[in-house]
Amino acid sequence: MFSYLEGRVTERDLDCMTVDVGGVGFLVYASPQTISQADSDRCRIYTRVVFKENGMDIFGFLTKEEREMFDRLTAVSGVGPKTALGVLGALPVRQLALAVVTGDVKAIKSAPGIGPKTAQRLILELKDKISTDELIGGGYEAPAKGAAPVLPAASNAERDALEALEALGYSQGEAAGALARVKGQADTAEELIRLSLRAMNQAE
Repeated sequence: MFSYLEGRVTERDLDCMTVDVGGVGFLVYASPQTISQADSDRCRIYTRVVFKENGMDIFGFLTKEEREMFDRLTAVSGVGPKTALGVLGALPVRQLALAVVTGDVKAIKSAPGIGPKTAQRLILELKDKISTDELIGGGYEAPAKGAAPVLPAASNAERDALEALEALGYSQGEAAGALARVKGQADTAEELIRLSLRAMNQAE
């Protein structure tokens, strides 16, 4: 099955868009962010095809990382593809990753179709599957025209700082949350650790 569609966006709706590939229009379900940010002239949409009794649905994403998170969400019992898309619409990948590792039920249940029990189940099943890049990597950045978008990876300094904070006894969620608050304020692991410790002390 195809991994992505590359073509022109010819129609947009609240929860879907039409991508014209060589004169064939594909109906693609996507989050509001993906629909609004997809380039009308030429874009690459990473896809996941979901089969159902009367056909199939195509779900689209601007990045491979977003598609991977969609796959994890739909693997959780009680979370269907459209619910997963709603979660990603409410919480971009890094925000969702932080909410999972910090056990933020309130943030996750703010997504449409997610109640407290489902939010707790998502946290339980996903907390050990979140990567460092998803926690402290950069947010989505619009690519140059025609280029494939990516989520910037965490820097070596950020990785080292995360490991050091965990070694000091902070949970992964606490450390990642603090690093997220000071992102861009320093270039070295030592300075990131100092700023993160200060941020956590101020939050207490």
